[in-house]
Amino acid sequence: MAEDVFKALADPTRRRILDELVERDGQTLFEICTRLVTKHGLSLSRQAISQHLAVLESAGLVLSRRQGRYKFHDLNTEPLELIVTRWLRPDTRESTHEDPPVQRLRR
Repeated sequence: MAEDVFKALADPTRRRILDELVERDGQTLFEICTRLVTKHGLSLSRQAISQHLAVLESAGLVLSRRQGRYKFHDLNTEPLELIVTRWLRPDTRESTHEDPPVQRLRR
């Protein structure tokens, strides 16, 4: 799963989409496209932005929900929190993590 997160974050357009969702969560595709054009000068097609959103969704960074005929996109920070916990707070590691503790590596 971490590989998907890093792949999703590798693209500057996807990072800008996440920045926009940080500023205002729960946007439609139209709103995201409009904000990318007006604030960043990105004139990508709706299909291109939709594909970027699909990558972000598959990485778990964006969650989508439908209300009527609208689809809203929300930021999900949980995958980023797992990465931060893994490297910045190793003492609070999940029990399912497969990497050996640091003490075993120093033998």
